[in-house]
Amino acid sequence: MRIGELAERTGVSVRALRYYEEQKLLASERSGSGQRRYDEKAVTRVKLIQQLYGAGISSASILEMLPCVVTGVAAPEVMAKLIGHRSSVVRQIEELQETLLQLDRVIAGATEAYATGKPCPPQ
Repeated sequence: MRIGELAERTGVSVRALRYYEEQKLLASERSGSGQRRYDEKAVTRVKLIQQLYGAGISSASILEMLPCVVTGVAAPEVMAKLIGHRSSVVRQIEELQETLLQLDRVIAGATEAYATGKPCPPQ
């Protein structure tokens, strides 16, 4: 598939896909006219890269992890990094859950204030 189709199927910009190639996170073959061509596996790979970026993992770390993810073979130092990143994601989830609880309290207070005409209670 061409780069535009990959961008459409993954929701990632063409510019980002080119960046992924520059960072060696994604590979393409070139057609006779020089256009990038991707195989079907690129869709899954781009989605994984997006998830890892979303978890706050750098492109350099993603580059180290991808062989493990793709082949299932990992060196101990890669495993340690993966476990460290997992811990970071767990902390982010915990912080987001606390933010969600606080937001729910604010919404409940605002709903009550709207229904009664009284000011929102302090949080």
